[in-house]
Amino acid sequence: MPHRDDPRIAGSRKEPSPERSLLGLVLTDPGHLPEILAGFAVRRTGPAVPEAVASLRRSRPGATEAELRAEVVARGRRAVVSEGALVGGPFLVLVPVAFCAALLRQARTVLELAALDGRDPTALSRAGELLVLQGAYPDVRQAEHALARTRPGTGAPGRPKRWAALWTVTLRMAHLLGILAPDDGSQDAGRRARRVAVQAWRWLVLGVVFLAGLVAPLVWLPYMAVVYRRADARLTDRVLAYYFTGAAPAPRRRARRLEPDVLAGALRAVLSLLVPLVVTAVTFLTGLRIAESRWPVLGIALATASAGVGALWYRRHHRRP
Repeated sequence: MPHRDDPRIAGSRKEPSPERSLLGLVLTDPGHLPEILAGFAVRRTGPAVPEAVASLRRSRPGATEAELRAEVVARGRRAVVSEGALVGGPFLVLVPVAFCAALLRQARTVLELAALDGRDPTALSRAGELLVLQGAYPDVRQAEHALARTRPGTGAPGRPKRWAALWTVTLRMAHLLGILAPDDGSQDAGRRARRVAVQAWRWLVLGVVFLAGLVAPLVWLPYMAVVYRRADARLTDRVLAYYFTGAAPAPRRRARRLEPDVLAGALRAVLSLLVPLVVTAVTFLTGLRIAESRWPVLGIALATASAGVGALWYRRHHRRP
């Protein structure tokens, strides 16, 4: 009988992905999400950054430093959209995992830009700088003190509080990503009023997408792609200004054509909207009833169809090499 420490058995055990590992850590201490994320990103992704930057330089020997920075920003933005919007996929329960994936990819972009500036991506000060760039602390000294006081994984929330912790963590990650932009503290009444109006409009759109996602789950894909792109652009502008004095913000030229991933996501979303329409038509045409009413049948059919479409998409997405 093979021993449990047999390397064949150990190698067969699948380690949790970085985003799931991060989610498990932050659930033990939701109040220190930024600190846990920053330390985890430096420990987990920092060691791989120097080789990635060296590989980029080798692949573009004639590129200027500005062109290398632009390439890092563009590559990171594509990955944030893919690992955020697409990892989460159509299932709302996977949104926290998707947020973790997007946060880790944003952190890697920051570390790669720091490495281009000649800084060590594995140093503790990089975690402090990440906290400052995300707006969690006003300066690196305070951020490093907070990191020194944070000890993730020392406890776990009780079972009854786990869902509450997950909800809290999800909202905090949305703020940290820039999806729910925090108040800038401006004292100007006109600016505050406009900001409140913009935030109210964003919440309204999010509510509509959420309700539509209950019956057509793929509508999340193009919506989250746009949101991630906008939030990532704000972060990379701050990073470039912090590490490279006088560096121009990352270019935001409007693309003349939609990128393939966004176009494919939009097409899937449109097709998924047809599913509830077809289900509704079939339900009414067949005349199925529960307790002399069509509405329970329609509700069950829509929920089943939505879960089926989501499961099919998720299975196909995660089976890709």
